[in-house]
Amino acid sequence: MKRLTKAEEEIMQLIWEEQEPITVSQLINKMSEPYPPHSTISSIIRILESKGFVDHKTYGRTHAYYHIIEKKEYSKFSLKKLVGNYFEGSVNELVSFLVKENI
Repeated sequence: MKRLTKAEEEIMQLIWEEQEPITVSQLINKMSEPYPPHSTISSIIRILESKGFVDHKTYGRTHAYYHIIEKKEYSKFSLKKLVGNYFEGSVNELVSFLVKENI
């Protein structure tokens, strides 16, 4: 599985919230103002599709996107990367850090 950029992860969070496929325009409407350009979100969606996170259904000239990778699956992947990169692969080190920092 590939790691997501911050922008890609923000889009995926919106897609994971949906039960049905969602269009780029619908995604933009769920975002805070100032709204990003349609072309920017379309580009990010294409990247997510190439990384295997989303797929689409076509309705005429409109594409509606849905997740292929579950949020839980990506969360597990991200947590493993975090533990590996910052806590020498030890969950105990992570827990110890959280307790010490009162997080």
